[in-house]
Amino acid sequence: MNTDGWDHWARAWRGPALAAALACAAGAPAVFALPPLDRDESRFAQATAQMLETGDFTNINFQQDPRHKKPVGIHWLQAISVSVLSSPEARAIWAYRLPSLLGAMLAAAACAWGARAFWGAGASMAAGAILGVSTLLSVEAGIAKTDAVLCAAVTVAMAALARIYAAARGAEGGASRLAPDSRTVAVFWAAVGASILVKGPVGPMVVGLALLALWAMDRDLGWAKRLQWWWGLVICLFMFGPWAMAITVATDAGFWTEAVGGDLAPKLNSGDEGHEGPPGYHLLLSPLMLFPATLLIPAAVVTAWRRRAEPAVRFALAWSLPTLLVFELLPTKLPHYVLPAYGGLAWLLAAAIEAPKDAWTRWSGAGLSLAAGLAFAALGLTAVSQFGDPGDATWAAVAAGLFAAAGLAGAVALLQRASRTALATTAALAVVAHGVLLAGLAPRLEPLWLSERTSRELWRTGLHPRSGLAPGPVEASGFAEPSLVFALGTGTGLGGVEEAAEAIAEGRTAVVAESDLPAFQAVLGRRDMRARAVARIPGANYSNGDQTVLTIFRPASEDTP
Repeated sequence: MNTDGWDHWARAWRGPALAAALACAAGAPAVFALPPLDRDESRFAQATAQMLETGDFTNINFQQDPRHKKPVGIHWLQAISVSVLSSPEARAIWAYRLPSLLGAMLAAAACAWGARAFWGAGASMAAGAILGVSTLLSVEAGIAKTDAVLCAAVTVAMAALARIYAAARGAEGGASRLAPDSRTVAVFWAAVGASILVKGPVGPMVVGLALLALWAMDRDLGWAKRLQWWWGLVICLFMFGPWAMAITVATDAGFWTEAVGGDLAPKLNSGDEGHEGPPGYHLLLSPLMLFPATLLIPAAVVTAWRRRAEPAVRFALAWSLPTLLVFELLPTKLPHYVLPAYGGLAWLLAAAIEAPKDAWTRWSGAGLSLAAGLAFAALGLTAVSQFGDPGDATWAAVAAGLFAAAGLAGAVALLQRASRTALATTAALAVVAHGVLLAGLAPRLEPLWLSERTSRELWRTGLHPRSGLAPGPVEASGFAEPSLVFALGTGTGLGGVEEAAEAIAEGRTAVVAESDLPAFQAVLGRRDMRARAVARIPGANYSNGDQTVLTIFRPASEDTP
C-alpha cells in the first residue's frame, strides 16, 4: 500500500502511539462525563466495589447474590484502577472505566503494530486509527465492562499471530522479513490467556476460527508450529488456572454451572433477555458501528475480493469473517458482540484507502457516509426532544451539526477522489461530535439519570448513607436498577413496599417509585406510621422504557417541632 506521505511521522513506535492517542480522544469524554449506566456497567462496577470492600478477589457478587457470568479479569483491572486513583467509598465511576479506555487504546495500537508486518508505517497507523475512532470501540471505551478490554486482548493476540504468519509467508513489509522471536510468541499466548480471564471462550474462538480459515485458504498450517504450543498453553494455564481453581473450590463448581448453563447456553439457544435479532443484524449496523470509516466500506469489499491472495488481506479476512458469521448466526444479538473482529475489518478498510475506486464504490461510500452522519445527528435531536429542555437544544444542535458535517465532508472528499482527506476530515469531525454528544449533551438529559439525581438529593437533604448524618442503608421500592446500588452503597435495599415501610419504622430513608406509592401509603396506614416526602424526582427508566417518579421519604418523627 502506497502511503509514503504518512510514513515520515508514523514510523517505529509513533504509528501505534498515534492510533492509541486517537482512541483516547474518542473515548475519554464519556469516561469522565457520563453518570453510571444501567444495567451491565453498574453491575460490573458494584461487584468490583464489593471486592475492594470485602477483600475477596475470587468471588464475584452483586450485593448478596453471586454473579456467575464472566471471569474475574475485568474486576481485577478495575480494582487496581480504583485502588490507585480513587476509593470504593467515592463511587467515582471514571476510575472503574479507565481500564476500558486503556483497553481501547491498546487495541488501536496493537492493530497498527500487527498491520506493520505487511504494510508501511502510514498505512498501519491508519488501520489502528480506524479501529480506535470507530463508534463501537469508542463507545465501549467509556463503559466499565469487559468489551473494550476483550477487544484489546484479542487484537494483541491477532496482531502477534499476524506477524508470525507474515514471517512464514514472506510477505513484503518491515516485520515480515524477520523470523518472529520468542517474545512475539509469548505476547500471543499471554494475550490469549488474558482474553480467557476477561471473557472466557471468545478470544480462543476468534483465534481458532482464524487458524481454520487460513488453513482453508492456504491449504497449509505448518507455520502454526512456530506458536510453540506446548509452552504457550502453559502460559494460558498459568494466567487463568489459579483463579479457575479458586472459584471452583469457593463455589463448589457453581460458578461454571451458572456461567455455562445460566449465561452462555441461553445466548446460544434463543434471544437471551430479549436481545434477539435476525441474521444480518450486525451487517446492517456496520455502517453506524464503523463510522467514521463508513465511507470506505464499499471500496473495502471490492479490495478484499481483488486482493484476497495477498497475505495481509487474507489474514484480515480470516480474522473477521468467521467470527462475524458466528455472531450473525447466534440468536442473541448485541452490537458489541462483534467487536473482537473489528481489527480485521479495520485492516480491510485501511487497504481500501489507496485502492483504485470506480464510480460505484465512490458514490455508494459517499451515500453511506452521509446516511450514517445524518443518523447520528437525528439521534441527538431525538434524545433532546424526549428527555431534554430548551437549554439543551444548543448542545443537541452542535452535536447534530458536527455529525452531519462529518458525513457530508467525507462524502464530498471521497467523490473528489481524495480518500485520505475524506477519512481524516470525517474522523476529526466525528471524534469531536462524539465528545459533544456523550460529554456535552447526554449528561444534561436529566430524566435519564434517576439514580444519580437521587444520590444528589440525598446528599442535599443530609439523608445519604455516606454522609454520616442519617442512618442507612436506604431502602428502595419499585426501582431496582444497579446504578442506585452503586450510587448509594452495597447495603441499599431493593425490596418492596413492606421493606420500605420497615425502613421508615427504623428511622431510615426510603425511595419509592410512583407505581408503588399507593401500596406504600397503605402499609404505613396499617402500621399507624407517617413518612415525610422530602423530594420528588421525575424521570425515565431507560432500561425498561418506563416513565416514573421517585419520591424520597424520611420518618415524619424527625420533623422539628
